[in-house]
Amino acid sequence: MTWLRVILWTSVSGLCAVSFGIVTGLVNPDEPVNGLWLVTAAGCFHVLAYRFYGRFLARRVMELDDRRPTPAVQLRDDVNYYPANKYVLFGHHFAAIAGAGPLLGPVLAAQFGFLPGLLWIVIGAVVAGAVQDFVILVGSLRRHGRSLPEIARAEIGWVTGTATAVAVFFIVIVALAGLGLAVVNALEHNPWGTFTVAMTIPIALFMGWYHHRLRPGRVGEMSLIGLALLALAVVFGNTAAQSDLAVWFTHDRTTLVWLLAGYGFLASALPMWMLLIPRDYLSTFMKLGVIGLLAAGVVALAPDLHMPRVTRFIDGGGPIIPGPLFPFLFITIACGAISGFHSLVSSGTTPKLIARESQALVGYGAMLLESFVGVMALIAASLLIPGDYFAMNTRLPADALAAMGFPVAHIDTLSRLVETDVAGRPGGAVSLAVGMAWIFSALPGMAGLMAYWYQFALLFEALFILTTIDAGTRVARYVVQELGGRLYAPLRRINWWPGVVGTSAFVVGAWGWLIGTGTIATIWPMFGAANQLLGTVALCVGTTLLINMGKARYLWVTAAPMVFVGVITLTGCYELWWMFVARARAAADPVATATMALNAALVGVVAALACVVLIDSARHWYRRLVLKQPPPTTERGDDGLRLPAGKCC
Repeated sequence: MTWLRVILWTSVSGLCAVSFGIVTGLVNPDEPVNGLWLVTAAGCFHVLAYRFYGRFLARRVMELDDRRPTPAVQLRDDVNYYPANKYVLFGHHFAAIAGAGPLLGPVLAAQFGFLPGLLWIVIGAVVAGAVQDFVILVGSLRRHGRSLPEIARAEIGWVTGTATAVAVFFIVIVALAGLGLAVVNALEHNPWGTFTVAMTIPIALFMGWYHHRLRPGRVGEMSLIGLALLALAVVFGNTAAQSDLAVWFTHDRTTLVWLLAGYGFLASALPMWMLLIPRDYLSTFMKLGVIGLLAAGVVALAPDLHMPRVTRFIDGGGPIIPGPLFPFLFITIACGAISGFHSLVSSGTTPKLIARESQALVGYGAMLLESFVGVMALIAASLLIPGDYFAMNTRLPADALAAMGFPVAHIDTLSRLVETDVAGRPGGAVSLAVGMAWIFSALPGMAGLMAYWYQFALLFEALFILTTIDAGTRVARYVVQELGGRLYAPLRRINWWPGVVGTSAFVVGAWGWLIGTGTIATIWPMFGAANQLLGTVALCVGTTLLINMGKARYLWVTAAPMVFVGVITLTGCYELWWMFVARARAAADPVATATMALNAALVGVVAALACVVLIDSARHWYRRLVLKQPPPTTERGDDGLRLPAGKCC
């Protein structure tokens, strides 16, 4: 058996090396790159990373031990703390972290060519993103499921804790508003998509009741029923959209915003087993199914990529992203390689659901899977003719794109095939949907269904994003309760009913107002930088956890990616700040001037908060590593979140 394992892993390593050789141009540099090689390169690299680096982190660095009781067991209340089935746990965690970032970020970053984005998505996820998610998850797991700001305050000090809390609250509200805006734009006057997304809510409620009350522990039965109902919702969505029911699912932007806010409130306030967990678990079926089908399509069709390895825009001046590859590539691909938002899930809902410590490796594996999603999105965008890709993601005329060296080729044909005008639709969602639809419609028996697959891809993107909104809203509620608990102690009891209702309403009201008024559009350009800065802060806290655990010999695990991500993101903030200042000075419209000034101020504030955390943490490290002062670790401490007697919901 040992020899078989050696042969297996040697073969996987060899295929990985050959694939990367072809993708990077070290092998057959003059031949067009086939999308198949990107799939095998990323897939093999992820499998190797999970098997070897993930196991190293679990066994040697964090020393997972199933003999340690988890918060889900110690503090079980079946509302916030609940030992979930390991498959349901994975479904929730993956659905919660996988939002718009791995879908849209790589598509927009394809402007620089497919190679830079591929390398950052794959390598960055293995050594930075997945490490951050896993270390923070274990740290929270051993501290009663406490949030990142609370861990920072207890392990480093009140300065870092306060700065982290303010940064977290700001970033999570902006993130939820931005993600919600994407959902609203996809579902506005779209009864098919609205019907299918809406049906996932009663389906999830039924699944939660079935698994928790009617047939406890019957995960297989619940999964089959939920999958069948989801398939029916997708199939009959088009029928409902063309029937008298369409009027019930055709809404304008304002109505959708507050319907979405209502869903976010329910997902935040209701017991997790009732809506949040089953809906995320249900969505994971669709996410993994579509990504698996997409990967199978690329393997079966073996299509050539039309986007070059690198484009002329690596030095800046691109029509989508105006800055150069460094640092704007890393800011644009926010969640595909590393995302600070993930640390909020890893210290929010997920640690309250883990039954045994060994299951915490889900934090590492789920991030690798999200990275693979990013690679598939990059492939779908790179299949397009570059001129068509730029025509979809900019509003530049065809002659301007031709002057840049990217003539528009088939944009009219693509619009006819998907029965929608796809030109001038910036943001990445439309070009991704067109690329996915092309792959699916090219499979055997799918000819002539490109318009159907295009609508399905848009629905898939909306559903992908929505699962981040529900978990993110609950995480934001925890953060608000922890912050408010410093002023009013009962708020720290996270299943105290008045606190649950009040803080949930406050959170959904904040991001719902941002979407409804449209002000989120003024600050979205800097969200990528803010999200990466939060990732830097999370790695900084992870480094402190290792020091306080007596694991200083493994500091390189978190410190190396922290320095790299911190340097590129602070550089990006610097570039963005000057860009916004210049635009504010040049703008003739007072509204535009105020908008750019606001952008500059927000970038500056977030960057300053990150610097405060890094400097204060460095002082802590000096005291522990040089002065040898004992660490104030709160592992298994008694000052975490409070639970009142009894249940609330």
